Amino acid sequence: MNYFNYYTEIEETFVRRRGKNLLLSPIDWALIEGWQERGIPLHVAIRAIENVFDGYDKKPSTRTIKGLLYCREEIEAQYEEWQRSQVGKSDKAEASEDGSLSLETASGHISGLIAQLREIEAINLKDDLERAVSRLEQLRLNLGEDFENVDKSLSDIEHFLDEALLTNSDKAHLKRLEGEVAGQLKPYKAGMEKDAFAKTFELMLLKRLREEYGIPRLTLFYL
Repeated sequence: MNYFNYYTEIEETFVRRRGKNLLLSPIDWALIEGWQERGIPLHVAIRAIENVFDGYDKKPSTRTIKGLLYCREEIEAQYEEWQRSQVGKSDKAEASEDGSLSLETASGHISGLIAQLREIEAINLKDDLERAVSRLEQLRLNLGEDFENVDKSLSDIEHFLDEALLTNSDKAHLKRLEGEVAGQLKPYKAGMEKDAFAKTFELMLLKRLREEYGIPRLTLFYL
């Protein structure tokens, strides 16, 4: 399942239970991306959201559910429970039985990433993009069926590009983006733990930078 489907399924569930048409906020988007990056299964996130609203419907309070932040604790708890239930199971075997991934599919994904990165014209990122392309080419040439390791390699390259974006982007422009992201998150800062706020801030900032430069997400989750 790609990120778009992961996002929309969670959005549709939340909006349906909320009972009103509304757009998710930037912090909602960042939460969803954080859950996806950590590998929280879609069914776990949806079940947790349903549980939150079920509990709220039984005991409504004066505090309305305005965003996914209200559901975060339940999703974390459900994910921990799910992880405990997976102890001893073979993720690799499950991935093989699913049949959704093959060498051809993974190779095609990497080839597409290489083509996209080569089309980016950004002088300040030229060396970093070339290094990323070189690493992707090596990965494609030595591709094996251990897709967990393939995904880890893609994640490492993605983090390398993220660091390049934060380090080599125009300082004044980066400062403006940081100010805009801080403004979007300001209404939620008081209700978030320091580490959670910092992670959400970084996710939103990197999203803005990737969109501006046209840098795709690399991991196999985005197939």
